[in-house]
Amino acid sequence: MPSTTSTDNPLNSRIPAVTALIEALGCDRVLSGDELRDRPCRDWSEEPSAQPLALLLPRSPQEVAAALRLCHAHRAPVVVQGGLTGLAGGANPAPGEIALSLARLNAIENFDAVGGTVIAQAGVTLQQLQEHVGTEGWSFPLDLGARGSCQLGGNAATNAGGNRVLRHGMMRQNVLGLEVAMADGTLVDMLDRVIKNNAGFDLKQLFIGSEGTLGVITRLSLKLEPARRASSTALCGVRSFQAATRLLRLAKEMLPGLTAYELMWDGFFRASAQAQGRRPPLDGHFPLYVLLESQGHAAPVCDSAMQEFLANALEDGCVEDAVIASSIEQAAGLWGFREGIAELLAHLKPCVAFDVSVALVKMNDLVEELRSDLEARFPHIAHLFFGHLGDGNLHLISGPYAAPEDREAVEKLVYARVGRYRGSISAEHGVGRLKKAYLPMSRNAGELALMARLRNCLDPQGILNRGRVLEA
Repeated sequence: MPSTTSTDNPLNSRIPAVTALIEALGCDRVLSGDELRDRPCRDWSEEPSAQPLALLLPRSPQEVAAALRLCHAHRAPVVVQGGLTGLAGGANPAPGEIALSLARLNAIENFDAVGGTVIAQAGVTLQQLQEHVGTEGWSFPLDLGARGSCQLGGNAATNAGGNRVLRHGMMRQNVLGLEVAMADGTLVDMLDRVIKNNAGFDLKQLFIGSEGTLGVITRLSLKLEPARRASSTALCGVRSFQAATRLLRLAKEMLPGLTAYELMWDGFFRASAQAQGRRPPLDGHFPLYVLLESQGHAAPVCDSAMQEFLANALEDGCVEDAVIASSIEQAAGLWGFREGIAELLAHLKPCVAFDVSVALVKMNDLVEELRSDLEARFPHIAHLFFGHLGDGNLHLISGPYAAPEDREAVEKLVYARVGRYRGSISAEHGVGRLKKAYLPMSRNAGELALMARLRNCLDPQGILNRGRVLEA
């Protein structure tokens, strides 16, 4: 343990838990009072946030466990923080909470370039890992727009998705094992490095997607994929949702390297282009736009497969017009229409953003009903739809709304519709505090009761991420 020094901050003398943490971990690991004034302590959501009683900055899994042991002894509530890129308010401190940051657990400890596995600490950023394994010809397939800031521990805790779920699955499918610090400070090693292991329960699955409510992920064992050096990207204009689903099936048949299939309704596509001051690359307007990406090991083979696929799609009639990127820059430009969310949000704030999922066969009906309901009630507001069609993930941005009660009314309307279609109120962004009240629309009473029993069993004092996902 690091040496400890005293502090003159009078706040600490009034908070026994903070004093005990400073004595055990040292002042450089425990910040409080004025030391927190200029430090970011909230995520990307607009959920309320308070200054924590203290910010813990441990440098090892053992220090995380020691901190939790003391917080458990003092019954001090803890909010766990990763890269602070979440959109559900889960990392925002509530009054009286201690924030536990994993930012200093940023070591890549073991990289097996033969078997294609890696063990990394929870604070390693997604981009850091991607660049590290890329030097040896490997790739970690999860990819998010926040790759430079989001951390692996947070990716696992929220079961992150991203743009390549169609081929590589969610974060859950790429985790071999975990090390987790429990609420009472016990450090549990589940760092498997094999894919097949049926020796008892698969305990890591309890913690993936639990948003830090059952334990704190400190290290991860991850599986890698051979790096694909080439990719081909195309943008297609289609006339109907049915044509888009036919195109998806054809893409799965003809593009073995298909990694992304993004669907943009016309309103979103035109708004994104306008917000960025860009001219659409296709002549005319189409009800829907599809962005495809296929990856391979050789550019000529990858491009040839995409050209053959689009020729078949045009002949079949499921595509009206298309353009293939001829360079990395052009590919980035095509992706820019799909990823221009920041520019859109700047024009539409205050807005409501949704991340839901529904069975593919029901998605078009859901969109049409939501559009009809929203336009009838809020005719002068933009309602923009887009999503990852290949995995049933639908996004909606609706705004701007001047009145908070209007935003709440929109949330109730959308989540009620999603519930009636037996979809999920949170496809990939988590529940946090933002969507907690709507969780019963996606989970039945039996599921919610079982979640509560698990949480009470693993954290009986309720110190970890209290009030997130489930009621305290």
